[in-house]
Amino acid sequence: MTLTLEALPVELVAEILSNLDLKTLVTISYLSRSLHAICSDSSLNPWRRPILRNLLSPPYEECMKHLSVRSTVPRINRIEILSLADSSFLLFDSTLPNLRSTDWEECFSRRFLPGWKKWRKDSSWKETFMKVMHRVWHRSQTSCTVDESWTKYIVINRNGSANQLDASSRIFNPIALFNELKLQQNLMHLETRARLVLCLADVRILAFGTLNHPRSTLMVNPNAHALLHPPGIEKTHFGRPASRLHLPIADHGVYPMTEGHSNTAMYHPFDYDVLTHPAPAPGSHSAYPFYTPGGKDKRWLDDEDGLCWVGSLMLVAQILTPKTYETTPELVPLQDLDLVVGPGRLQYTSFTWSDLDAIAPWLEERITTKIDGPGLGI
Repeated sequence: MTLTLEALPVELVAEILSNLDLKTLVTISYLSRSLHAICSDSSLNPWRRPILRNLLSPPYEECMKHLSVRSTVPRINRIEILSLADSSFLLFDSTLPNLRSTDWEECFSRRFLPGWKKWRKDSSWKETFMKVMHRVWHRSQTSCTVDESWTKYIVINRNGSANQLDASSRIFNPIALFNELKLQQNLMHLETRARLVLCLADVRILAFGTLNHPRSTLMVNPNAHALLHPPGIEKTHFGRPASRLHLPIADHGVYPMTEGHSNTAMYHPFDYDVLTHPAPAPGSHSAYPFYTPGGKDKRWLDDEDGLCWVGSLMLVAQILTPKTYETTPELVPLQDLDLVVGPGRLQYTSFTWSDLDAIAPWLEERITTKIDGPGLGI
């Protein structure tokens, strides 16, 4: 008895098809009615894996340009491409799909920071999506700041409060801004450390702080540690909710909780979910806030050395450019000066309260006071 491909269970056929390249899969999806039905089924979706392979390793296959308008490609894949693909590809090479307004809103929420919704005004979600896409592409290619004269950033203080500050976009320099913070806190003797918190499709979130072996816990910033190393998550947890692991949090001796936190917050891990709005870039931080294997997730690098975050922690949003990931031989990739020194690392955009709440919701109950502008909020 001869067993054909179409005689196999549809789940197994979909699994086999998902290992093909996109060009071959497009051809196979039209070979027969049964294969057409399998490829069109959103629950089976053999397209997701080859699409992600393309998104992980550009340049994309030629057939990606018009993939979004093929009837055999489920809608969710079109949303995924619009959420994660390179902006220049979407603007100048691809054919845009015909989506509902709610789908364009979903694409916007998955691709951009929540604070960027300020650009919508009276436009449709599709128009807003394309305008913001073109704006961020333009910012990635030039030093133009006409759309955003002032760039907002957030400082998380060691006393539990946080400030949303701003600086002129034309001369925005996070190293200079953080050196001013260090001078105010008498920490100029400590080296400035930069960490890549999260990478999205068009921007990456950077954290600037100082590390030391403090003599007293008074200088330690527990919220800085909690942002970079969410309580209850370890490197062995790949995309699993911490609440299902029932693991105690054992680092409060080094990073003491402030008075405002209850015993429940101290001993029961936050119910974490993999971030989807906005969606992390595939590969480097796809499991965020959980640890993502592969060597690009360096948020917890310093835990292994016994160092503590002291003083304030500053958060900024850096626009990705074609040269952002070009490495300098004498610098360690994806940490410290490599993140801010060199070509393609000079463009920044605003990072606001809504953006912080989106990427680190577990900090909401830990930050005691949110202050707009400088000061202590007294």
